[in-house]
Amino acid sequence: MSQPVPPPGNPFAGGPAAPFPPAPAPAPARDNVALGLVAALVAALVAAVAYGAIGGAIEREIGYAAIGVGFLVGFAAAKAGGRNPALPVIAAVLSIGAVYLGQLVSVAVVISNTLGGSAPEILMEDFGSLTDLWKETADAMSYVFLAIGAVAAFGGAKKAND
Repeated sequence: MSQPVPPPGNPFAGGPAAPFPPAPAPAPARDNVALGLVAALVAALVAAVAYGAIGGAIEREIGYAAIGVGFLVGFAAAKAGGRNPALPVIAAVLSIGAVYLGQLVSVAVVISNTLGGSAPEILMEDFGSLTDLWKETADAMSYVFLAIGAVAAFGGAKKAND
């Protein structure tokens, strides 16, 4: 009768077989809300500019882009901040702001393409009139995109730590 699995170690080395190496230590648990908040804020700003530039270039809003903004914000918050239960909520709120800012950037890009000037100048100098214009032109889908970004951020933060 033979063994189905050979014993560990080198049987030709002589002496007792070497024991199995110890298991590696588990990764340290991250639970840093401040780091998660900073990462989510940076991701929100970067995603808002990208979302606005894409939307302004094609002069349309894209639902998948709002999902990408939300997921990026939630993923960054959870990966940097850990499993804190406040981070998905923070990421959802920040993603609403990011999608809104992206929509404003998009309007500024369209205005700059139509009337001339640069989008950053329009965004910085005429922010009040830009938000008034957004309020006048916003339809139900604009608000749906805000909600889509928030849901994607919450889900992205939850999924990042699974």
